[in-house]
Amino acid sequence: MRAVRYHRHGGPDVLQLDEVAVPEPGPGQVLIQAEAIGANAIDTVLRRGGTPWDRPLPGTLTGEVIGRITAVGPDVPPGIAIGQRVGSLAEDAFADQVLADAAFLAAIPDGADAAEATMMPMTGPLAFRLLETAHLPAGGTVLIHSAAGTIGHLAVQLAHSYDPKTIIGTASSPHRLDFIRSLGAEAVDLTDPDWPAKVGELAPDGIHAVLDAVGGKVFEQGLELLRPLGTMLTYGAITTELPTVPAGALFGFKSVTGVSIMGWRGARPDAARADIAEITRRWQSGELRPVVAATHPLADVAKIHETLDARSALGRLVAIP
Repeated sequence: MRAVRYHRHGGPDVLQLDEVAVPEPGPGQVLIQAEAIGANAIDTVLRRGGTPWDRPLPGTLTGEVIGRITAVGPDVPPGIAIGQRVGSLAEDAFADQVLADAAFLAAIPDGADAAEATMMPMTGPLAFRLLETAHLPAGGTVLIHSAAGTIGHLAVQLAHSYDPKTIIGTASSPHRLDFIRSLGAEAVDLTDPDWPAKVGELAPDGIHAVLDAVGGKVFEQGLELLRPLGTMLTYGAITTELPTVPAGALFGFKSVTGVSIMGWRGARPDAARADIAEITRRWQSGELRPVVAATHPLADVAKIHETLDARSALGRLVAIP
């Protein structure tokens, strides 16, 4: 079968399709014949290399895979069967057939759009868990960085259900700022050196919660914008500058919480499965509208990474095997 690999670090051109053996599902795993694969921005960072999270070469690409189960390993949960249409987060996702953890599958209806469905296993539940962890009060204010991206545009939509006073989203280009506004949020240009002041004008009483996967100086500026008892949610560092938090920055009764899907699954597996079901329900009811920026053949994965590198897409980019 075909699988995307990179044998050296660098730009999108290092990505190639290799012929590899079809993997065998181990204990608690299933094998999925992929229909659609959602790309994650963090893989552009790993592909370039020189990060705190570099992995051994050859490298693979993570992603959210939609397809049908073609093989089942031992000790999978009851009710998992060959032929079921499911979605899953996967470590080696950009391939014709993909291994997945059977404990955290999203059930995907037969008629549902596969590209949209790629946001059900991880990105949608992550956006939901960020907001749940923020304990955003009714009438509160939330700041969502990268609000036009795969996770951010879902978080903006989900934030409306908490009855906030103000939702503020940041982005770095005019068309992405317009997209954020179309989702019912205020938009702030993150390339403006005075962006914290712009946020302050929109939220003069401070921010109740900040959702940040940028890191570096942006994280520090967001922490300063928090009001007393506010929460900073950090779930990545696309700049590769991992946040550091001096204790004095928290003395105004501010808190910082690190959020990851894998951490949540480990700590509260039943709640993590419930999050997947809830996000899928909201999608199927029309409450949540995932936006697919573009689809490309699996062989054109470099084009997906070129767009991710440019940070120009609205919503998600998807590969079709």
